[in-house]
Amino acid sequence: MKHLAFPDAQRAGVYRAIAERRDMRHFCGGEVAPDVLARLLEAAHQAPSVGLMQPWRFVRIRCAGLRSAIAELVEQERLLTAQALGERGREFMQLKVEGIRECAELLVVALMEGREEHVFGRRTMPQMDLASAACAIQNLWLAARAEGLGVGWVSLFDPQALADLLRMPSGAEPVAIICLGPVDAFYPAPMLAMQGWTQPRPLAELVFDDGWEPTP
Repeated sequence: MKHLAFPDAQRAGVYRAIAERRDMRHFCGGEVAPDVLARLLEAAHQAPSVGLMQPWRFVRIRCAGLRSAIAELVEQERLLTAQALGERGREFMQLKVEGIRECAELLVVALMEGREEHVFGRRTMPQMDLASAACAIQNLWLAARAEGLGVGWVSLFDPQALADLLRMPSGAEPVAIICLGPVDAFYPAPMLAMQGWTQPRPLAELVFDDGWEPTP
């Protein structure tokens, strides 16, 4: 209904944040004000979750030594990923894949322990806990863009090694390392597209009617 819609300027702001969200790898130090960080985490916490289980947990990394240890875990996986990519490995090694050492704030997003107890919405699709956490990350990402802050989602790590490093309880699972902080500028397009690694596909190729349609 029209009366439930946001005013034009507010609605445009939502779509702008979505369109200009970027996976940032270049940060310029600085800091994230405590009230801004609190707003971003609250935005993440307002995400939808299956069965209202709220499976996300956020670990703020404040120790410089711990940040360095996380960076080393990522570097180990970067090398292994390059090996797994075969002939594209050398090209992959030229990409900047994270900004862990440069970003103002470093967060680890994890799934809580004991998730098997939550059956509502997960009996046939247990991965919905991960989908819920992804929604929380996206909320934080869009809110950060509105605040003028960059976010980078790092997934190059061994989950068990990171869980051990952060003393997570058995059953908890880290799913993302989040780099957050000021940037000099936002990329005008996804960085992987700009560097020729891959190109996004048009929406028309990904929307089907009444059943699955193979790509011509």
